[in-house]
Amino acid sequence: MHTVLRRPDFRLLFVALLASMAAESMLLLALAIWVKDLTGSDGLAGATIFAIIAPMVLAPLVGWVVDRYRRRPFFVVANLGTALLLSPLFAVRDRDDVWIVYLVAACYGLSYLTLHATLNGLLRQLVPSELLADANGALQTVRQGLRLGGPLAGAALYAAVGGWLLTSLAMTGFVVAAAVVGLLRVTEHPPAAATLRWPAELAAGLRHLTREAALRRALLGYGLGSLVMGFTESLIFAYVDQGLDRDAAFVGVLITVQGVGGLAGGLLSPTVVRRVGELGALAAGVTLFGPAALALAWPDLRLGVLALLLAGLSLPLTMVGLSTLVQRRTPPGLLGRVTAASEALVSGPQAVSIGTGALLVGAIDYRLLFVLVGVVTTLAGLWLWQGRRLTPPTAVPPVPPNAVPPTAATAVPPTPAVHIPTPRRPLSDPAVDRIPGR
Repeated sequence: MHTVLRRPDFRLLFVALLASMAAESMLLLALAIWVKDLTGSDGLAGATIFAIIAPMVLAPLVGWVVDRYRRRPFFVVANLGTALLLSPLFAVRDRDDVWIVYLVAACYGLSYLTLHATLNGLLRQLVPSELLADANGALQTVRQGLRLGGPLAGAALYAAVGGWLLTSLAMTGFVVAAAVVGLLRVTEHPPAAATLRWPAELAAGLRHLTREAALRRALLGYGLGSLVMGFTESLIFAYVDQGLDRDAAFVGVLITVQGVGGLAGGLLSPTVVRRVGELGALAAGVTLFGPAALALAWPDLRLGVLALLLAGLSLPLTMVGLSTLVQRRTPPGLLGRVTAASEALVSGPQAVSIGTGALLVGAIDYRLLFVLVGVVTTLAGLWLWQGRRLTPPTAVPPVPPNAVPPTAATAVPPTPAVHIPTPRRPLSDPAVDRIPGR
């Protein structure tokens, strides 16, 4: 990971994303708390998360728009736009203004999808193919670190001074991200003109996902696991209440434990990708979630701590494996559409499983549901592992001690690590990976 951090261009992008991810981690939980405070309803507060996920249905359109523009200027504009769309929150005063929070949440979900699709393309331009796993691992390590304290900090700020300061800080984070990315010097060529009719252009990302064998296997296996992973959003509360006989606030302690595992996973994930390939890393992440869920079926705190550490470890492996696979196996001109489509295909099953888990936990013993989650994710992970040879391991070339990393403006475009025969990332981001109790 230190190799990619020696590159000045990636360090600038890293600082920018640190600012925007800090804003994101503070904002998401606080929006739901804000709605709860205004309405007194748990259901309406939970609907805030749904509002963030709902824009995933627009993924093909978002990806198509992203692919029509150069990555760096579009990323700058998208961050500034995200800061601007938060400004209506200053008008929220009482229950009658809850619709504003929902509107902002939906717009933020659309912005998240846009920024993620653009970031994948920008990383592909800035970082050589053999260092993409290191870049994704570094970003996942920061994201997991922010999850340790970001949501709690946002909730504490809201409780102390209200939503106006929280909104101001979040807007500042996105403005800083835009300003720092604006300092990057990237040589970009204008995107190629569309050669197909617009319906075909919109569907191009999905077509690439179905035709490319490694990507197809990744999304089928991960999608299967996602159908039950979301159950843990509700099951973790039953585990704490019925199993450990503790207050619901204790879930926060377990989430912190999981965050520690996530930090370790972020640091280890580039090495895992180099040893077993992208599909191998994704398979390891999905498979590790299985024994973690099985362990939570037995209400013992010591075993639970180990299980949450294991669940935290699995998330970065999954995300780094999938993100790196998408970046390496997709032609640059399709990367926005393929990223958005893969995001939607993973987030859709997760959203369904979250709602299904909330219904099932009231009718079925939570321990049986944890066993179901463990069995399904283990089987999905093993199926992914069988296809790991579709993405052979890659090696990072040694860097001479006195070598100066090239800047984006002078670097020679890297040769793709994998031949692409045809034209082409939770357990929670609001939309990607879901973690127990988030």
